[in-house]
Amino acid sequence: MNPGRGTLLPKRISGLQDLASNLWWSWNPTAREVFRWLDYPLWQSTDHNPLKLLGAIAPERFEEAAANPLFLQLYDKAIEKLSRTRTGHGTWWAQRNHHPDFSIAYFSAEFAVHQSVPLYAGGLGVLAGDHCKEASDLGVPLIAVGLRYSMGYFQQAISAEGHQQEVYDRFSIDETPLTRALIPDGKPCVISVPIADKTVRVAVWLVSVGRVKLYLLDTDVEDNPQWARELSARLYVGEPDARLQQEIIFGIGGVRALRALGCDPAVWHLNEGHAAFVIFERIRELTEGGMSADAALVKVRSTTLFTTHTPVAAGHDTFSIDAVDSHLASFWDKDRNLRSALLSLASSAGETSRFNMTALAFRGSKERNAVSRAHRSVTEELFTPILGVSEPVRAVTNGVHVPTWVAPAIDNLFERYISADWKDHHDDQNLWDRVFTIPDHELWQLRQLLKGHLLTFIREHAREHWIQNKTTTAAQMAATGTLLDPSALTIGFARRFTEYKRSELIFDDHDRLLRLLNAPGRNVQLIFAGKAHPSDEHGKQSLNRIYRCAADSRFAGRVAFIDDYNFHRAHFFVQGCDIWLNNPRRPLEACGTSGMKASINGVPHLSVSDGWWSEGYTGSNGWLINPEECTGDHGEADTIYRLLEEQIVPAFYERDAGGVPIRWVAVIKQAIRTVIPHFCARRMVKEYVNQMYLPLGTEKGS
Repeated sequence: MNPGRGTLLPKRISGLQDLASNLWWSWNPTAREVFRWLDYPLWQSTDHNPLKLLGAIAPERFEEAAANPLFLQLYDKAIEKLSRTRTGHGTWWAQRNHHPDFSIAYFSAEFAVHQSVPLYAGGLGVLAGDHCKEASDLGVPLIAVGLRYSMGYFQQAISAEGHQQEVYDRFSIDETPLTRALIPDGKPCVISVPIADKTVRVAVWLVSVGRVKLYLLDTDVEDNPQWARELSARLYVGEPDARLQQEIIFGIGGVRALRALGCDPAVWHLNEGHAAFVIFERIRELTEGGMSADAALVKVRSTTLFTTHTPVAAGHDTFSIDAVDSHLASFWDKDRNLRSALLSLASSAGETSRFNMTALAFRGSKERNAVSRAHRSVTEELFTPILGVSEPVRAVTNGVHVPTWVAPAIDNLFERYISADWKDHHDDQNLWDRVFTIPDHELWQLRQLLKGHLLTFIREHAREHWIQNKTTTAAQMAATGTLLDPSALTIGFARRFTEYKRSELIFDDHDRLLRLLNAPGRNVQLIFAGKAHPSDEHGKQSLNRIYRCAADSRFAGRVAFIDDYNFHRAHFFVQGCDIWLNNPRRPLEACGTSGMKASINGVPHLSVSDGWWSEGYTGSNGWLINPEECTGDHGEADTIYRLLEEQIVPAFYERDAGGVPIRWVAVIKQAIRTVIPHFCARRMVKEYVNQMYLPLGTEKGS
């Protein structure tokens, strides 16, 4: 029997299958509690995957649940909430009386909604997943489009010497809520995309994310040759030809899939340049209807929005013009005018042999936005020489989906002291002045509890590796050391390992750091996690050096590296650390949302003035590595040490008669008060709706 599919459920609780098949459950406490109640140890061992859970539970357990009044009360509440979610009645969008046929197509190369559907590498995917969840909560009619990576992103293993090893495994569709998308006549949706002189068949899958439909394109179709079947297997393939083919499938195939499914979006939102071929396909549609290429471009631009997240030219995909011309030969067939018009959209000033995906997205969109105010000016500077002209760019600072990232214990605390329905109004700044009514001792006890959860997770993770004989004594030391002290100030650093993130900056002066980590009665411990891109040798070397520091006895077990960082583990980190460290090289952090996730849980941010922190820092809600006070890596490392020595460590360890660090708790409250309303996905999505979706949508019929 496939896990969760075809499981025989008692009629009284037959809705469990439906509940497990919509990822809405993943950010709704009542629904999660339903599955936890059925079998909590199994819930943990299946990595919180309800379909796997339902397939593994003994039939008699379902019978017991169907006869238990307390479970039935919980189950009925969850089913009723899901039903209400699907209707869309009473949502923010519905109350604005928008046209019922209005919809937004949202294209992103990755989506992180839950770890059971591994279609993400990092921040871009988490942002896209949070965007979809918030659109669902607000009732915004979003239709998301991505790729169905059969291998997802790699799983990380660390060798005994501390080297990253990439492991790719195909994930089973039977263990996910993916179902085949159906066209209006009820048949499975399969479309065709031309590549060179071949035709690639593309199957379309559907994932329900609350009210939002997420469609995933999949080339692993029997009719396709092996090279084509592998096109959608891996996220961000490195080989240029395969990458180009994958992006052709994504953009052109995405439009064709929506057309086959009967979707006619009013607005097309391209989240990064990977989906820029959407513009080509929409122009081709219009020229086939008799419109000129120039007129078609005007029409397409008027309803297209492009969001860029990448502040460096090297991060934007470019391809050989000859390769694009060859792969799209049958796309424009013999229409040389169309070919010339389309290719010119992706040209870079002074670089005529390269096809720039972001230049295409810029020129093909009426609205363009960066993802923080600091990133806006960087983006305008970056693209003036590429486009040959200065183009205006908006700033819509990223936000995080608060119901996903807030710890359940923090949620309960807010229900008692902020408002019973705080999640319905969490973007209201006035609401958060009530954070000062939370008793200091209660908030501090809760923060200690969450740190305990993190340290327990680290111990269990290391124990599992030991049992499975996947680790050596040195590796065990690196994974945990003696990082079991719940009273020590715990600093978290978890993100992609790449040069500009400067993961090793805090190790700039080993002697000074050692004094900080081992100060009598004021110990500090560091936890690192993250992956380096498979082709990023600098990132891999940095990871290796940190791993070796973690295994070095000189650091007395005060440094740990946790392998295979993922969506699930991120929750423990952002909820359980005492402080969140972020020290990218300015101005290369477009936004950076991990610090937002930490702050909403009362984990103050220590960061450079870049990305969101350049507009989020207030002077009382965390700490700033001020560029005006230091220069270069050594100067910024010195600032980190001084902040720790003079402000952070003293504030954490100075306690009142009841053992509460009053100054520290004051920073926690300010972090919660200032970050939740201003850096939530609710504020972000509302900005997209009011500033771009609605204004662009009015252009559709003109």
